[in-house]
Amino acid sequence: MRKLFVLFWFFCSVPILVCAQNPDSITVQKDSLQNPVVAVTVDHYGSALQSLFTQNVFFNSKGTPVSMAVKVKKANAADPVFYLLAALIFLMALIKLFFPRYFTNLFRVFFNTSLRQGQLTDQLLQAKLPSLFFNIFFIISGGIYIYFLLLQYGLVSDGRKWMIIGSCIFTLGLVYFIKFSTLKFTGWVTGYSETIDTYIFIIFLICKIIGIVVIPFIVLMAFSAPLIAITSALISILIIGVLLLLRFFRSYGLLQNQLKVSSFHFFLYITGVEIIPLLLIYKGLLLLLTKNL
Repeated sequence: MRKLFVLFWFFCSVPILVCAQNPDSITVQKDSLQNPVVAVTVDHYGSALQSLFTQNVFFNSKGTPVSMAVKVKKANAADPVFYLLAALIFLMALIKLFFPRYFTNLFRVFFNTSLRQGQLTDQLLQAKLPSLFFNIFFIISGGIYIYFLLLQYGLVSDGRKWMIIGSCIFTLGLVYFIKFSTLKFTGWVTGYSETIDTYIFIIFLICKIIGIVVIPFIVLMAFSAPLIAITSALISILIIGVLLLLRFFRSYGLLQNQLKVSSFHFFLYITGVEIIPLLLIYKGLLLLLTKNL
């Protein structure tokens, strides 16, 4: 019991003794200076950057601020036409890429005035798939060319261009489909199927060449100045006229040798089957578009 009492008294008296001690006799010496010493640092990077902004004339940091108004970008009306012609040229490039031999033989046979390269002609006649793609390309490019030609001479407006372009492509395709069907039926009835096939080959040979030739004229009529556009239209009409005359002369030479057709009867055929239907379709399409627009 005595030991416990001594321990209890010891633990109770220790905190009191600790608190009663005097502070340390060593006094803290204060700095004789009232204000603390501040080390001055120099920002060399900031100074160089500020000097660059001040001295460089392109930053013009001392100039008067100018507020630039935000303008809403307006869509150009020629943008859809540009993408249409880009797609047309891309289609031509794809056809030439996949059928390079047919493309080369096409121009070799075209520039041969006698058309007696039997091997090349047979290769073109047997290549049905490339011929189909080139004919489709002629229908598309020819329809677009007809639209810009009508637009150039003020025969149609630019308001509903897509409907007019689609109508021109559809009409041109319908005309040549009817012509192809009629000629095939005539050859089957008369028994001159081989001769008619050669005649059809000459027709679509010239059409394929026309479909390729009109591409640069379409671009010129779409994006050039009015004087250049009208000049391009006249030159393209002249070239197409020469190609059609070349088609007629080659066809007449073929029919004269195989069918003994006179020049007068051939002229009647050209007038009644080739020219008059096209003029009637052109007049009807023009009246229809003018009435709707």
